[in-house]
Amino acid sequence: MNRSTGTLLALVAILAYLSWQLVTPFLGFILGAILVAFVLYPLQRRLEGTVSPGIAAFLLVLLAVVGLLLPFAIVAVVVAGEAASILQNVDPANLGIDEIEGYLQEQLGIEVDVAGTLSDSTEQIGSILVEQTRTWFDVLTHTMIGLGLALFLLYYLLKNGDSLVAWLRQRTPLPDDVQDDLYTQLENVMWAVLAGHVLIAIVQGIIAGLGLFATGIPNATFWTFVMIIFALVPLIGAFLVWGPAVGYLFVTGEPILAVALAVYCLVIVSVSDDYLRPIVVDRYAQLSPAVIILGVLGGIYAFGVMGLFYGPVVLGALLAVVDVADEHYERLANGAEGT
Repeated sequence: MNRSTGTLLALVAILAYLSWQLVTPFLGFILGAILVAFVLYPLQRRLEGTVSPGIAAFLLVLLAVVGLLLPFAIVAVVVAGEAASILQNVDPANLGIDEIEGYLQEQLGIEVDVAGTLSDSTEQIGSILVEQTRTWFDVLTHTMIGLGLALFLLYYLLKNGDSLVAWLRQRTPLPDDVQDDLYTQLENVMWAVLAGHVLIAIVQGIIAGLGLFATGIPNATFWTFVMIIFALVPLIGAFLVWGPAVGYLFVTGEPILAVALAVYCLVIVSVSDDYLRPIVVDRYAQLSPAVIILGVLGGIYAFGVMGLFYGPVVLGALLAVVDVADEHYERLANGAEGT
């Protein structure tokens, strides 16, 4: 390596580091824009047959706002309202606290003051929220800026997606056939995670949520949202919510509803996972539950909320790259070029 090459590489490294520092504060929003652009890109290519790329991208950004962002904001407001109701309007009579305390006293010989504990906890949480008003304002401001940036990026990712892919292909030192194989594998991994992981988690959470509504569980909307999040973790999933809900119905004197909810969730929710996941996942790429669990949990630490989606994608992409490397390594090592 001569001085000129070393200087050029040093400049690239320095600017890449500085660019990463600029990106990091909004990494979650950038990853979200990339994810939505990936989902909407097939529609972009279809629309470009009738309108210009710019108009097509603008229409799809509006679709993302109306079809994704707006419903998510409405659900977030409803869930936040129910969460606040749980914290601020804790009524022992409505929650069956007396029955729970009596059950614990009778069966286990443990005397507890659940209502007093909840009341103290609610007061502490309220004090913390008041003290954190400025922090919440900063978070809101950051979120609004991040959403604006995400929509801006989404527009240009859709409009200039072909140019970006072409630029990446030109600067990747791999034969065309190897790149075709690699991009196909990566696309399959993305769709497997989105359709076989995220979509099924949403379906499971909603199905289990219908059971909560039918059996009269308080704040069922909030717990349905929580189940959707938990359902992103295979094997454990929504049981972390509907399991305690069954116990709640039992100790509050509703054994028939408790059994009905348990049977409904064990049969319907479990069957939806057993049948839907193989159909959807096998269509794209087979990802082990171990990969999903490790990806989800590690992804949350690495990427925040977006790690729920990108964690499994990263691990799945690693497996895809290993497969492509194993298939083409000998030919590439011998210096043969693809067409």
